[in-house]
Amino acid sequence: MAQGHTSEALLGIDVGTTGARALLVAPAGDVVVSASCDYPMATPSPGWAEQDPADWVAATTQAVRTALATAGHPHVLAIGLTGQMHGLVLLDARGQVLRPAILWCDQRTTAQCRQITATVGAERLIQLTCNPALEGFTAPKILWVREHEPEIYARARQALLPKDYLRFVLTGDYATEVSDASGTLLLDVRHRRWSAEMLAALEIPATWLPDVVDSPAITGRLSATVAAELGLRPGIPVVGGGGDQAAGGVGNGIVRAGMVSSTIGTSGVVFAHSAEIALDPGGRVHTFCHAVPGAWHVMGVTQGAGLSLRWWREQFAAAETATAQRMHSDPYALLTAEAATVPPGADGLHWLPYLMGERTPHLDANARGVLYGITGRHTRAHLLRAVLEGVVYSLRDSLEILREMRVPVVEVRASGGGARSALWRQIQADIFGTPVVTVHAQEGPAYGAALLAAVGHGLYASVPAACDAWTRLDSRIDPIPGHVAIYAAQYPIYRALYPALKPVFERTAAVRPGDESPG
Repeated sequence: MAQGHTSEALLGIDVGTTGARALLVAPAGDVVVSASCDYPMATPSPGWAEQDPADWVAATTQAVRTALATAGHPHVLAIGLTGQMHGLVLLDARGQVLRPAILWCDQRTTAQCRQITATVGAERLIQLTCNPALEGFTAPKILWVREHEPEIYARARQALLPKDYLRFVLTGDYATEVSDASGTLLLDVRHRRWSAEMLAALEIPATWLPDVVDSPAITGRLSATVAAELGLRPGIPVVGGGGDQAAGGVGNGIVRAGMVSSTIGTSGVVFAHSAEIALDPGGRVHTFCHAVPGAWHVMGVTQGAGLSLRWWREQFAAAETATAQRMHSDPYALLTAEAATVPPGADGLHWLPYLMGERTPHLDANARGVLYGITGRHTRAHLLRAVLEGVVYSLRDSLEILREMRVPVVEVRASGGGARSALWRQIQADIFGTPVVTVHAQEGPAYGAALLAAVGHGLYASVPAACDAWTRLDSRIDPIPGHVAIYAAQYPIYRALYPALKPVFERTAAVRPGDESPG
């Protein structure tokens, strides 16, 4: 990552799950500098996940100011926004936040999802929104607030997604764009507009929803007050941007048929470009509007991908974390080096990465993490490797569905924190059975947001044209035939574990802490 003064730059801002990132990119696509600032996640009850939107604003302010100072205060041409999808921010008539944001990984809305499916009909729901009702989506969260917090619901006048709340703070405008709106369960994804039928069926006021535009469109301009706080000039255009996955897809150049990305962040995502609507009748994968105008993407999601390794590090790797801090190195590098001492397949040990329930392919909030096959010969390194492999098996579940849908898979581009590990990339190549490449810029969704800002500002005629100019391949890992054979034999065992355990997951969910029996 280059640092230093540049005369002009695009600013990409990512309101992530664990922190905000500000990324400055030169007009030709070279990363100038990035800065980030973390914030906490609250879990007031098991399965709940909330954040204070004020923390997003404070962290964004710090990250932007740090990036600008490090880069020598370049002339920012335009701003693109991205961030965690599906989160619900409710505002009152004065634009004040009414309650903490309910996040994408929150699992409290199972009853509301069933209500939506019963009200609209499972088949009609997929016809209207291209997706089933899932706990992570936004509409069930709105219904949960209506049922459990009626006094807050009565005061609500606006419902925004996380990045779009930041947009409101930056510009004073209520707006969103099609890729993020696709994850609300309120968008007519086929026609790229809010669904009047869904809003009527769920009795959600249409006035609560912001204007919805294509991702490179300018939605407003930076206000003078906020510009002074950030150290920017007022009036800078702010474009629609994209949900984190669509923006990450654009940043990886996933803008043509046959291109697929595999992203391991907190969650894991398999993301494919589609020039036409491609639907899975079972709703196991999501079909959303792409950040490329006139295109869509198909996406499978693993809830606990990078989260699995982070959980391992926090619970069992205090010594490695302390060593890495002393060495000013990455603790994950020490962990993956330990995992590399074990052969592919982890000697029959399997990890189900369902720490937050699971989306693709099971759509089951009751699913739980499982280590299966432990014997006396297994070591800590085996468990570590099994975690890495289990995450990739879960991503292969999504890839197999894409192949069923006849979505072409020619090349997989790895991104996210998992892409920094050569071992994890090799495991992906071996389990997927396809080459895995990385792109030069590994700044994730913020890079795609900056690219969309460049298109909105008029530096490029289209999103694919900008990707052609900005995206450069950095590395390639081919599958190792012997490893492919091992994983081909192990994958069916992994696939058999969930259906065998599903009744147990259901019984476990029925037993509350302190209960003596499931009755």
